[in-house]
Amino acid sequence: MTAELVRGQNHPLSQARLEIRVSAGTPIVAAAALGDEQGRIHGVEWVAHPGAPTLPGLEVSRQAAADHRLAVDLDAMPEAVHRVSVLLALPTGVGGPTSFGAVPAPFLAVTGLDGAEVASYTIAGLESESAVVALELYRRQDAWKVRAIGQGYAGGLADLFNDQGLAQAHQLAGGINDAVAQGVARSIPAPPRPDGDRSRQAAAPAVGPDQSGQAQQGTSGATAPQPTSPYGNQTPGQPTPPPNSPYGTTDPAQPSAPTPGGPIDYSHPRRQNAAPPPPPPTAPPAQPGQPAQPVAGDATGWSMEERLYNQVWGMFEDLARTTAAYRSAVDFAESRMEKELDQVLSDPRSRIGGQGDAAREAAQAKHSQLVNQARATLDRDLAQLSAESQVVEPALPPAYARWDNPVWQGYRVPMEIPMALRLGELHLPESAELRIPMLIRLPLERGLWIDSGRSGSLEGSFHDSHDLNRLAMETAVAHAARLLAVYPAGEFTVHVIDPAGSGAQALAPLVQTGVLAAPPAMGAAGVGDVLARLTQRVDLVQMALRAGAPDSLPPGFDTSQQLLIVNDFPHGFDDRAVNQLRYLADEGPAVGVHLMMVADREEAAGYGPLLDPLWRALLRLTPVADDHLADPWVGHAWTYEPSLVPPGSQVLQQVLTQVAAARAKHW
Repeated sequence: MTAELVRGQNHPLSQARLEIRVSAGTPIVAAAALGDEQGRIHGVEWVAHPGAPTLPGLEVSRQAAADHRLAVDLDAMPEAVHRVSVLLALPTGVGGPTSFGAVPAPFLAVTGLDGAEVASYTIAGLESESAVVALELYRRQDAWKVRAIGQGYAGGLADLFNDQGLAQAHQLAGGINDAVAQGVARSIPAPPRPDGDRSRQAAAPAVGPDQSGQAQQGTSGATAPQPTSPYGNQTPGQPTPPPNSPYGTTDPAQPSAPTPGGPIDYSHPRRQNAAPPPPPPTAPPAQPGQPAQPVAGDATGWSMEERLYNQVWGMFEDLARTTAAYRSAVDFAESRMEKELDQVLSDPRSRIGGQGDAAREAAQAKHSQLVNQARATLDRDLAQLSAESQVVEPALPPAYARWDNPVWQGYRVPMEIPMALRLGELHLPESAELRIPMLIRLPLERGLWIDSGRSGSLEGSFHDSHDLNRLAMETAVAHAARLLAVYPAGEFTVHVIDPAGSGAQALAPLVQTGVLAAPPAMGAAGVGDVLARLTQRVDLVQMALRAGAPDSLPPGFDTSQQLLIVNDFPHGFDDRAVNQLRYLADEGPAVGVHLMMVADREEAAGYGPLLDPLWRALLRLTPVADDHLADPWVGHAWTYEPSLVPPGSQVLQQVLTQVAAARAKHW
């Protein structure tokens, strides 16, 4: 039963792994601070916020939003930590409300891993405050409790941190505001298109993650002879600045052209921060005693695309929770059987004879009964999810669909950027036949690393490292082609670095259709030139934004999203090139420059710890099925399978041909 707290009231916590859900009627910033017994924060490293979202046992959201989910593992807290304070603040400098008195009262719920609420708290009575300490998890005699605080500060985060005893209060508050404002700096809008063939929607941009890191950046080094390219001659296009879509709160019914010289933003144009409307009724209600009939788009959202995204995410969570419940029940049954056997067999007189045999049979019968009950519940839930998957999968738009989905046969270059992109499928060993689409939000928040090395779960048929390298490059090409296909014409640009030309066969669809910005770069000079241009682009955008003059960029500056595919890394890369790649991985996503590395992590480990920060900044994917994606909330290791083009299919060439034609018309 949920405890509805009032200000100052506390409630015991019986679980160590919790989720704190925050709901508000407007985008807010969620953070959390670790404190000692007196509640004092010892330093900025004790605060988790959008610029530094993870701490031991704690993870907060990377952006401002109307809804948040904060992850807490109390068992993982350092011994010096006795309090965990949940902090809420209104973002500054993004044109939103400046006090909590002007927005609905924030609501917080502390839940367990199964989603059951432990305690809830509505922060009422706020007026001029722009920051508030909402909840506090505190330790007393090795037991944790939650207390409703609701302490507001009119001076914002700076006053809040100062009251918590943090010496760097103003610096930290400014850093958080800068991290929040990075979402505004995702792109530089180009001048309005003279032919006016497409209107864009103006919006207050949502706040994105801060990409931090330290790297050295420089220009290209000494020139080297250009090798003969195995890709043939390809004339690079002459890029001109395309318009960019904002990502934030907007009214789809009121489109408008972008404002010249306005802020950059590479995001979804229709994403809403207010509560979306419920889905329309599209199926008759279920009969009593019968499961509800699944319906595609049966989730909340402002559009069918958003409803399908939310539905897929709900299917993922349902599968995670029902599997976690099954595993927990099996573990309980086994531990109970062992306990009962220990109790019976602890008496030497019962070890031999009918009494011991009867005790074993009774314990095993109870174990089987519990396991069978858990399996029946799991099978029921899996059947319902499978039925929902069969309805949802055919209804997915191209950005969410598999390459064998018929929706690609009617593909047309889109006019809007989608919410998310499909990178593959996820499944668990208890339900290998049930596949959940792996969707990631656009624009990309981090780069991708396609692992071309072997792992323990790779299929045994891939013995040759050359086959793995080829398949990894084909996976990278499939991901890049999907990115090109789901962005409007001229709003996504792909560069390729292939130092030795070993990826020519896999890259053929991109090269032959002419969708690349230039032929793949080869040799030391080609690699240095591409890296120098992209690092210079990041520097220019960052300087323009920090100076508050986004319109000061050079004429003809390409404002599209940039993707750099790097093959066979780190062969052929010197220390300077590695530092430039680290710089792009850390700083690039905030200004629309992304990496896609194709490399063998184990082989690259021989180059020492220099590459570790680069690997940690990228999302690891594999070219074949591999169970490397860990889910710390429910303890699962999800098996990932990439979204590849079926053998013999021409869908990739058909789609890329349309993309190339649209790009040529756009330029």
